[in-house]
Amino acid sequence: MPTYVAFLRAINLGANRKFPKADIVRVVEGVGFTGVATHINTGNVRFTTPLRSRAKIEKALEDAFAEDRGFDVPTIVFTTAELKAIAAEAAALSEKHPGLERHYVYLLKDAPSQAVAERVAGTATEAGRMVVRGRAAHALLGPGYQAGNVDPLNAAKLLGIATNRNLNVIVTIADKWC
Repeated sequence: MPTYVAFLRAINLGANRKFPKADIVRVVEGVGFTGVATHINTGNVRFTTPLRSRAKIEKALEDAFAEDRGFDVPTIVFTTAELKAIAAEAAALSEKHPGLERHYVYLLKDAPSQAVAERVAGTATEAGRMVVRGRAAHALLGPGYQAGNVDPLNAAKLLGIATNRNLNVIVTIADKWC
């Protein structure tokens, strides 16, 4: 059975969107997925399922999460091979751009069109720039970056449904699960 990694968006942000790791595992197992594991409490979950359609997997999880939590939890799913490739690309981009203050990886439900990717690239400032690669967009933030601001380029709104993790989390998950 194939193994997937899902990234949950907008959980554990404030008092009303709590979704503890143990509950995530319970819900994912409840839809029949196996080998379920989580990494830190930001909505990173690995599982196996005989389903092959990313859209069907995302819908099954989103429906189960909404029923359990009472709020929508956008979910972005990758195969382990896809995530391994994203982590390798992220590491290569960081090496190519020494001196970064931060490197966030936006994980996208759908790849943006070429026109949107160009608009995202056009948001570059002295704070940094965005590089879009398929269903991942890399925020490469330099010395002009202000700590605490995840989207100083105001590019995230152009990406559609997405969630972000820092480079370390992406590489750690890929090393651990891929």
